[in-house]
Amino acid sequence: MDDRTTTKALHPAIGRSKEAKLRRRFPTVHYLRAHARWRLPRFSFDYMDGGAGADGGIARNAAALDAVELVPRYGCDAGPAATEVTLFGRRYAAPLGVAPMGLSGAVLPGAEEYLARACENARIPYTASTVGGTPLERLAALAPNVFWFQLYRLARNDHAIGHDLMRRAEETGAHVLVLTLDVPVRTVRPREVRNRLTIPFRPNLRTLCEVASAPRWLLAYLRRGHPRMANFLPYVAGAQSPAQLAQFSDLEMGGGFTWDEVARIRERWRRPLVVKGILHPLDAEKAVSLGVDGIQVSNHGGRQIEAAPAPIDVLPAIAAAVGGRATILMDSGIRSGLDVVRAVALGADMTFAGKAFLYGLGAVGADGAAYVARLLVDEIQAALRQLGVAELKDVRAVALRHPGVMRF
Repeated sequence: MDDRTTTKALHPAIGRSKEAKLRRRFPTVHYLRAHARWRLPRFSFDYMDGGAGADGGIARNAAALDAVELVPRYGCDAGPAATEVTLFGRRYAAPLGVAPMGLSGAVLPGAEEYLARACENARIPYTASTVGGTPLERLAALAPNVFWFQLYRLARNDHAIGHDLMRRAEETGAHVLVLTLDVPVRTVRPREVRNRLTIPFRPNLRTLCEVASAPRWLLAYLRRGHPRMANFLPYVAGAQSPAQLAQFSDLEMGGGFTWDEVARIRERWRRPLVVKGILHPLDAEKAVSLGVDGIQVSNHGGRQIEAAPAPIDVLPAIAAAVGGRATILMDSGIRSGLDVVRAVALGADMTFAGKAFLYGLGAVGADGAAYVARLLVDEIQAALRQLGVAELKDVRAVALRHPGVMRF
């Protein structure tokens, strides 16, 4: 009797359930990525999958996580491991959330709504992007218990629009404001350039052929229309077309927040404040000195500068510098529950994934984000049990080897 037959005999319903079919077809995020590549138009997949330069930063993120070895201990069975975590006074189901992703509707029209619903149901944080395709008010209504908002720098007119976005986020109940520091300039991403990916979408013969080979994506696009930067709608007069919104973004948004600006935002925003994009302990210490509540260690998923170190390799130094004085978060490269456990073992209180959830949407459709959330949380618990850890906090005591760790 093989393993498959044994499973069906013990759990007859498993073989008939939709979830079981998904688990057989997509047992890891790797399989979701492969199917999304086949299912989506090429320009859509490349927007989701690509990064700066020759994607070296993306490869480094994955390789650095893979290199972290954790040593299990055996001899006792503590039962199911507890994965819940308290962050900024709120209880979440696992140390996993969805990172902010701009215009994820290019991957699947309606993506932000699917992500928000999935996070609410899974009880994990959802971080809405400034340049998302759905207004933050709508997303906050879909994910009221887990809603965070990410802010880019909009410095014209003394940050008038940035401050108004903060007001809107506060009024909709955003629990955390995340300032992205690591976009001082617009990065050229070669795959996007080659695919002529622009807002608004301007198809040519090649892209029309790609869309024709992806009928499910086309149907979603026809229902939802062009991706557009919906949070800017109140500030743009006239027709508010995707082209006008993109032009508005080019004019208003740019540069990285200065420390003085972070301090001013800290004075205005009275809820938890996180700075995202930190890779050096001295920057983390500076942020904490200004009253920031959380440090999100990140290299923007390898999408800004190809030479940046993998966040997992600088995480221990940052945790050592400011741990205890600030909550430590990490993103960039998280594609499995084991990656989450690795990051927690090295000092993170919470991790965030982006591409993994988009692969789910690309491969499965509207239900893909919820599937990825379930898959990763199950992988977290399995990794903890395999290591002999009953409580998430105890993973910090696991013996490990981290060959890529950076010393400052």
